[in-house]
Amino acid sequence: MSHPRAPWRARLRENWPQGDTALYATDPAREDLPPGRARRVMRVIGPAMGIVWAVFLLQPWQSAWDSAPGWQRVVSLVAIAGLAASFAWVVLTHAGPHGSAMAPGRAGVFLLGQTCLVAVSCLAADQDGLVGLVFVCVSGVFLLRDPRALGLALWASALIVVVPRLVPGWETIDDLIISVILATVAVFGFTQLVMRNRQLQIARDEVAVLAVERERERIARDMHDVLGHSLTVISVKSELAAKLFDVDPVRSRTEMLEVQNLARTALADVRGMVTATRAVTLAGELAGARQAFDSAAIEAVVPGSIDDVPDELRVLFAWAIREATTNVLRHAAATRVQITMTPDSLTVDDDGTGPAADDRGNGLRGLVERARAAGARVEVTTGPLGGYRLLVTTREAA
Repeated sequence: MSHPRAPWRARLRENWPQGDTALYATDPAREDLPPGRARRVMRVIGPAMGIVWAVFLLQPWQSAWDSAPGWQRVVSLVAIAGLAASFAWVVLTHAGPHGSAMAPGRAGVFLLGQTCLVAVSCLAADQDGLVGLVFVCVSGVFLLRDPRALGLALWASALIVVVPRLVPGWETIDDLIISVILATVAVFGFTQLVMRNRQLQIARDEVAVLAVERERERIARDMHDVLGHSLTVISVKSELAAKLFDVDPVRSRTEMLEVQNLARTALADVRGMVTATRAVTLAGELAGARQAFDSAAIEAVVPGSIDDVPDELRVLFAWAIREATTNVLRHAAATRVQITMTPDSLTVDDDGTGPAADDRGNGLRGLVERARAAGARVEVTTGPLGGYRLLVTTREAA
C-alpha cells in the first residue's frame, strides 16, 4: 500500500534538532524577571516546549485514522495516544536541570513498553507508525542520561531499515534514520550541557560558602590579633597607672592618657578591619612594641631600621611582632626581650617561662596561616635567653 506522505519527513528532519535543543533554553541576560521567578517560569515553559514536539505523532495518527474502520484502527490510535502521553511524562519528570536518571532496569522496561506501543500503532498506520521510534530514543536519553542511550539510535535505525522491507506493502522510510540520529545526539548533548551547568552551579554555591567561612575566619583572626594586643597593653598601662597613683600622680596621669589613646586606636583598628582599610606597618609595630615593653619595665632590644626587610615580608613581620609582644606581656613573665630581623627572618627571644607543650593559641594559628600565605614558616622553640623564641622565616628548615 502506497501513501504520498514524504513532506512530513522533511519537516521532521529539519525541525526536530532545533526544537529539542531549545527544549529548556533560557536567556541569562534577561532582566525583566527576577532570577527566582524566571526559573519558575522556565520550569513551566521548558517542558511545554519539549512536549509540543509530540505533534509529529499527528502523522501516524492521521495514517491510522484514514485506515479502514476496525479494531486495528482503534488499537493503533490508543497506542499513539499512549506513546504521546508517555513521552510527555518523561519530559515533565526527567528532563531539565533538576531531572534525574531512572534505574537502568526500570528504564529498560519503560522503553520496551514504548516500543510495544510503536509496534501496535503500526497495525493501522503501517510504516508511518515507526516515527514513534524517535520518541523512544529521546525518552531513553532523558531516562538513562549516559552514553549508552546513544545505542538506542542504532537499534532504531536497524528497525527502520529492516522492518519495512520485511512487511509486504510497506514503503521504505530510510530518511527517518537521519531524524532518529540527529534527535538522539542533539538531546544527549543538551542533557550533558544541562548536567554540567547544574554541577557548575553547585560548585559555585560551595565556593561561595567556603569564601564566607574563610572571611569569617579572617575577621576572627584579625579581631584576636588587634584586640588581644591592644587590650594587653591597656591592661599593663592601667596596672602601672594604679601603682603610680599615690607615688607619682603626674606619671600616673600620663599613663592613663596613653591608655585612652590606645583605646581610641584599638577602636579605630576594629573599624578599619571591618572596612578592610586598616594597615599594619612594621615600623609602627616596632615602635608600639618598644613602648609596651617600656611600660611593663621589660628591657628590650628592638631594631632601629627596617630597610633590610623586603616589602613582601614587612606586613608578615609586623603581625609577628604584634603576636610576640602580646605573648611576652601576657604569658612570658619576662624581664628581657630581643628582636632580631634579617632580610628573610624575624626572631623574638625572651628570658621568660618558655613555650608550653600545647602552645597553639588562636594568635599563633593565625600567624601560621599568614606565614603560609606569604611562603614562610613559623617555629616556636626555647631560645638562647632561656625563654620563648618565635621565628618567622622564608628559609628552608635545616
